[in-house]
Amino acid sequence: MRYKPHMALPFLNSKAKKRDQIVAVDLGSRTTKAVYLQRKGDRYNLVRYAIQDAPIYERGPSVDILKDHLKSVMQALEAKTRHVILSIGPNESILRNAEIPQMPVSEMRQMLRFSTKTYLQQELPDYVFDCVIVPPRAAAAAEGTKAPTKFKVWVGGAKNHLVEVIQNAVKGAGLIPDQLLLSIIGPVNAFEAVEPDAFSKESVALVDIGFRNSTINILSEGELLLSRVVGIGGDKLTTGLAESLGISYAEAEGIKVGMPSEVESSLIPLLSPLGREMRASIDFFEHQADKTISQVYVSGAAARSDFMLQALQSELMVSCKAWNPATFLSLALPPQQIGELESVAPELTIALGAAAASI
Repeated sequence: MRYKPHMALPFLNSKAKKRDQIVAVDLGSRTTKAVYLQRKGDRYNLVRYAIQDAPIYERGPSVDILKDHLKSVMQALEAKTRHVILSIGPNESILRNAEIPQMPVSEMRQMLRFSTKTYLQQELPDYVFDCVIVPPRAAAAAEGTKAPTKFKVWVGGAKNHLVEVIQNAVKGAGLIPDQLLLSIIGPVNAFEAVEPDAFSKESVALVDIGFRNSTINILSEGELLLSRVVGIGGDKLTTGLAESLGISYAEAEGIKVGMPSEVESSLIPLLSPLGREMRASIDFFEHQADKTISQVYVSGAAARSDFMLQALQSELMVSCKAWNPATFLSLALPPQQIGELESVAPELTIALGAAAASI
């Protein structure tokens, strides 16, 4: 049995049916990314995607504001289904590795609600949880070792209040919530669909550079072994560049994307902390597993910059490359979106990973 990293938290339907049409929405902190897929035979077509500014909340998530935002996203997608899958970011969720006594997943969820300090080393009141049991490797099982008394488990969670807001907003928009996923798992699911051989046979790092945070996932032979959130993203790079050059945030963003080599001396020190965090994660894995990371796959808006990829590669001494998470799909996009897809595809990684999880 191969380990599946897909995790659907149980407060929405974690056993959603395989549908002929899929809408997946990545509720990012700066922009919302969404994709609309339609089945054609045994393949899925990417019919349309949308990238819109995320809503701004003055006092936390608002049902009315999110409802209107989802209506706008669905209008842009011109979707013919009301069923939606949503992903929430690391600021609104947690993903932890734990060892939990053998019991059904439903009982694990209930136990974690009252024992988070014991198993997750943190008090997390008013959270709801989902668990994915990691099966023991076939080689270890074949050795006839004594059955473990505990399961290795990936635990995901989110606050009850946020879940209620999302459910009410989705329903208020006239939609049907199918699944709520963790965005940190999105690149893993998309990578399995795009690079099944590398996923199942190699040791690789997946780095998604978001607006406020970056996520680092390390996979080895089909198993997720390390997952981290680092508080360094595009916003910190742009803010640091604006401060060092004495220019506006908007000007710094334009330079960062369009002319990074011209501000190399200012950008390199800002990128170095992210590179060091990535290096620390890789070193930890390689020491623990006695394996070598063969490739770092980078997604997020920053993956469009060859300069940033080269800077990270110099820091890590491991090959870093951008990848296109849409290549497991056929394309049925409008002409303008076909032309833009190669550029924006790295930003759609989480949304496409959420869609891939349901296929």
